[in-house]
Amino acid sequence: MIDLRSLRQFLAVAEELHFGRAAERLHMTQPPLTQAIQKLEQALGATLFERSSRSVRLSAAGAALLPSAQALLTQAEGLPALVQAAADGRRGRLNLGFVSTVGFGDLPRWLRSFRELYPEVALSLREATLDVQLPEFERGELDAGFIIHAPGSQPAGFERLKIASEAMVLALSADEAMAAAPSLDAAEVARQPLVIFPRAIAPSLFDAVLDFYRQQQREPGIVQEAIQMQTIVNLVSAGIGVAWVPASVMAFQRPGVVYKPVQGAVPTCETSLIWRSDAAPAVQRFVAHVRAQLL
Repeated sequence: MIDLRSLRQFLAVAEELHFGRAAERLHMTQPPLTQAIQKLEQALGATLFERSSRSVRLSAAGAALLPSAQALLTQAEGLPALVQAAADGRRGRLNLGFVSTVGFGDLPRWLRSFRELYPEVALSLREATLDVQLPEFERGELDAGFIIHAPGSQPAGFERLKIASEAMVLALSADEAMAAAPSLDAAEVARQPLVIFPRAIAPSLFDAVLDFYRQQQREPGIVQEAIQMQTIVNLVSAGIGVAWVPASVMAFQRPGVVYKPVQGAVPTCETSLIWRSDAAPAVQRFVAHVRAQLL
C-alpha cells in the first residue's frame, strides 16, 4: 500500500529536485529519505527520478505521478474540514417535502437564506401532500416535510416545529351576491356548493371543515375535489362552488375570486415542519435555521 507519508516525501523531492533540501523541508536526514523513495519506486515498479552526481529530475513515470499525488494530498488535507462540516450539518443532503400552501408564506425566503448560509448542503425539494410524504419518510426518501393539518392532529412518531396557525377563509366567485359583504353568514355559506381537497391528503383538516357543516346541521354539498389549492381557487373562479382555504392562500390573487372571513366558529389549520428524531445533522441544521426565522 502507498501511504500519504510516501507521497509527501515524493512531492518534496519532486518540488525541490534536491534530496538534501527535500530532507530539510521534511525535518529528516537525507539517507532515510533516499531509502523511502527507493521503496516507493519498488512498490510502483517504476523509477520516479533520474539521478546524477549533479542533478535530480523527474522521470516520465514521476511526472505522471506528480499531479495525482498533489491531488491526493490536497484531498487528504481537506478531509478533517469535510468531516467536521458533515458532522455539524454544514455539509450533506436535505430532501424536503412541502405542501403548496407553505409556498404562499415564508418558505421561499427561508430556502434562499439557508442556501446562502450553507451552500454545501444539497437541497432537493418535492411538493407533496401528507399522504405522499409519510410513505416517503418510511422509504428514506424524505428527511423533513412541511405539512398542513388541524390543530393537535400532526402525525405521530415525528418531531414537530409549528410554523403557523391560521383561520380558514372562504374563497368565492366575485360574481356571487354575497361577495360584496365584509363577512359571511355561516348558515348561508353552508348552503353553497363546495370545492374541497380529498380527505386522504389532509384528513384532520378535511374533518375540521366537515365539523363546520355539522354545526350548521347540514351536510356539505361537495361538487368537486382537487388536490392543489391553486387548482381549487381556479375552480372557484369558474363558478363551480366555494372553497375553504387557509388565510395565507389570499396571497394567490386570481381574477374573479374574492376571499372573505366567515362569522362564528370556523375551521383553523396549522402548518408544521416534521422530521425524525434521528435525522442527519444537515436536517437538524435546517430545522434550527427555520426556528431562528420564527423568533
